[in-house]
Amino acid sequence: MMHRVVVTDGVALSGLHPLTGAPGFEVVEVIDSASAEFADAMREAAALIVRSATTVSAPIIEAAPALRAIGRAGVGVDNVDIPAATARGIAVYNAPGGNTIAAAELTMALLLAAARMVPEAHHSMMQGKWDRGSFTGVQLKGKTLGLIGAGRIGGEVASRSLAFGMTVLIYDPYLTAERADALGARLADLNEILETADFVSIHVPLTEETRGIVGREALAALKSSAFVINASRGGVLDEEALADALRSGDIAGAALDVYEEEPLPDDSPLRGAPNLVLTPHLGASTIEAQIDVATEVAEKIRHQLDSGDTSAAINAADLL
Repeated sequence: MMHRVVVTDGVALSGLHPLTGAPGFEVVEVIDSASAEFADAMREAAALIVRSATTVSAPIIEAAPALRAIGRAGVGVDNVDIPAATARGIAVYNAPGGNTIAAAELTMALLLAAARMVPEAHHSMMQGKWDRGSFTGVQLKGKTLGLIGAGRIGGEVASRSLAFGMTVLIYDPYLTAERADALGARLADLNEILETADFVSIHVPLTEETRGIVGREALAALKSSAFVINASRGGVLDEEALADALRSGDIAGAALDVYEEEPLPDDSPLRGAPNLVLTPHLGASTIEAQIDVATEVAEKIRHQLDSGDTSAAINAADLL
């Protein structure tokens, strides 16, 4: 029996060797998921692998009668209608480990860029200026980093921050004191982090519990010298409140890679806000990470289609 796996959104084909190198699998790449070619390919698809550009909606799922698995080559599955998939008995997979290092390294890049005003200095140089006096930043050594969430990515950020000589505090209701100690950090409540941290970096999924966790009240509790970094998920940070805090000087700066609405709207309050670094959701955008997340999700899909085992699916409990 031949299993067709449709791949879109520019998923790294070199990472799909668990499928392309296995007998019984046909990998079909379709660049544009809005095309008639995609719809035709999906009619006989046993599995679909996407990144973030394609919204795997109920109509797409219903138009694929043979579909048994959906793979998201990345962590977040906001773009997959999981209830619609579950209702059809379709397993949904993600790749939570593949982009950990890429996301942690981008967090550090954003932190350093904000602290040392790198984008502003670059822009000044490109305008032909030599203005050293306007770009006095702050060092990381001796500063306190407050992590809101410390799973895979937050843990990697902690270890890198310690190498810079920072003190690391963690707010994470699911993290044990022993795990925090192993990371070289200390557990703290959210209020302590907001009131004492020089840098606050968010590393939580978007849930009803975390939506707006750094809102207007939290931003008001920060020191005026503090920086906020968000490379986790849009929606956990109140963007309008952040823009207001930057314009009023209530905080020193911020750097974001994710947004409540993506692409970022032209009229977003973030556009034009001072002391703000913006990148277009690049957390997983390294060559290595794209290969790794493709491989991780391809292995899970191959295992299911070969064996029928859906235990690795994020909706596994609801498929039983």
